[in-house]
Amino acid sequence: MSQVLTKRSQWWVTLIIMAALLAVQLPAMAKDASPAVQVLDKGKWAPATYQAINELIEKQGVKSSSYNPNKKPYVVFDWDNTSIMNDTEEALFAYQINHLAYKLTPEEFGKVIRTNVPEGPFADGYQNADGGQVTLDAIASDLVADYQYLYDSYQGLSGSKSLEEVTATEQFEDFRTKLFFLYEAINETHSTSIGYPWVLYLFTNMTVDEIHKLAEASNDAALGMAIQKETWTSPKVLAGKAGVVTVSHTTGLRLTSEVANLMNTFRSNGFDVYVVSASLEDVVRVFATLPKYGYNLPSENVIGMRLATLNGVITNKYQANYPITVGHGKTEVIQSVLEKKYGHGPIFIAGDSNGDFEMMTELASVKLALVVNRVKGGKIGQQAAKAAEQLGKTNPSVVLQGRDENTGMWIPTEQTIRLGQTEPQLITK
Repeated sequence: MSQVLTKRSQWWVTLIIMAALLAVQLPAMAKDASPAVQVLDKGKWAPATYQAINELIEKQGVKSSSYNPNKKPYVVFDWDNTSIMNDTEEALFAYQINHLAYKLTPEEFGKVIRTNVPEGPFADGYQNADGGQVTLDAIASDLVADYQYLYDSYQGLSGSKSLEEVTATEQFEDFRTKLFFLYEAINETHSTSIGYPWVLYLFTNMTVDEIHKLAEASNDAALGMAIQKETWTSPKVLAGKAGVVTVSHTTGLRLTSEVANLMNTFRSNGFDVYVVSASLEDVVRVFATLPKYGYNLPSENVIGMRLATLNGVITNKYQANYPITVGHGKTEVIQSVLEKKYGHGPIFIAGDSNGDFEMMTELASVKLALVVNRVKGGKIGQQAAKAAEQLGKTNPSVVLQGRDENTGMWIPTEQTIRLGQTEPQLITK
């Protein structure tokens, strides 16, 4: 019996000693353990671009010894043609046209399409089929006449005919062609700082909830479309004051899983993620926040164009004292909203166009800029050329990512295959 007690005593002593040792070791183990963080998937990243972004995450994220959760780093993405393939606002513009999704009387429509657009002819390249100049007054007059007919005919406005019946008319053909032509002509003649807000004024008299539903329907429709150039020509029998005009646009949208994964990886590694877009804030929020699209951003982390509201509905006025979020306006909104919140600027910017150049270059805090390569000229072409010069070098300040515009998918190189082409290209010539 005493022998059994002795063995039991020894067993308990051993357990006590092991427990004491474990109690000493656990805090040290916990201290040394690295937090479980997401690793960026290689996906279809260009290898050098993937490496540069990973190095940024390692140096600035939660794994870094200098990481300060009270002074979190943050990153900024453009949305259209950066976070997705193609332009969600322009897809919605076409969807709105094709579904006559307006809450405007003909008189209101006439005022809206003239909002902040200078009078006179549009730039070279925006003539009619006879080579004549197209003026704002001429094309606006034709559009109001078309809209009056559609308004009186379509059951979704004040008529009795179905959408299918109304969209089969020559008045509709004239309307959709000339309205899209007007949008393109305004941007080319008077700049995107006028054209980008202008297209939003067509939401006048809608609630934010109505815009959300319209944007989701447009997104879902465009995600199922082929990516291709579509050309519209207005009918000769309705030449009107502006004459016969032709306009082309690209159909279809695509999700970019690499960007969604990057956003989620940044967040997992202790970064805050924002979108700063030249599209309407409420339109981009639908795409960036709904779980079915995979980007998973908080609503408040989407910053874009803002229209003034009156009694709960959208007006054809831009929000007072708020930057137009294109070009330098993107820098302004980052400084006035995000730098004010954090006390410092972003360390990473992703964009694709001339409208993103300023936020890539005017903020001293930016350590790395990603250019989604559209083989474009202009200011963004300068950034692309700079990235091309830095290929193969350590610590690049600008990197490129290529894609196949025929499929909407990224490809694992800095080069891009442009829509309608088969050979990849690095920079514009």
